[in-house]
Amino acid sequence: MDENQRNEIMFTQLVLMFHTAAMQQLGKLKNPLTDKIEKDLQAAQNSIDLLDMLRVKTKGNLGGEESRLLTQVLQELRLNYVDEARKAPAPTQEQRPSESTSGTEGQSGTDESTHHNPEQA
Repeated sequence: MDENQRNEIMFTQLVLMFHTAAMQQLGKLKNPLTDKIEKDLQAAQNSIDLLDMLRVKTKGNLGGEESRLLTQVLQELRLNYVDEARKAPAPTQEQRPSESTSGTEGQSGTDESTHHNPEQA
């Protein structure tokens, strides 16, 4: 394998790495570490922006397949980003703990009312 072939493979791996990360950040793929769907549109936008910067910086230096791959990946990610951005806003990382806290409070309130009912009966 010559250096050009090796670089083509590594370029493809780099593009697909950012594609996978962005799809996870868009909530389209499960996070393999948590096995949960997690959405972070700001991080997804950053991944898309990095790929677009790569496209701009490598313009005229890519082979046909590399250029097509990058263009297709960017197109797919942008369409998915628009789709997710149109949906109800997802909670940010900072809001998630307070929501789970409020969810816990609601559950304990439910549990307390369940405990009150047998006492009242």
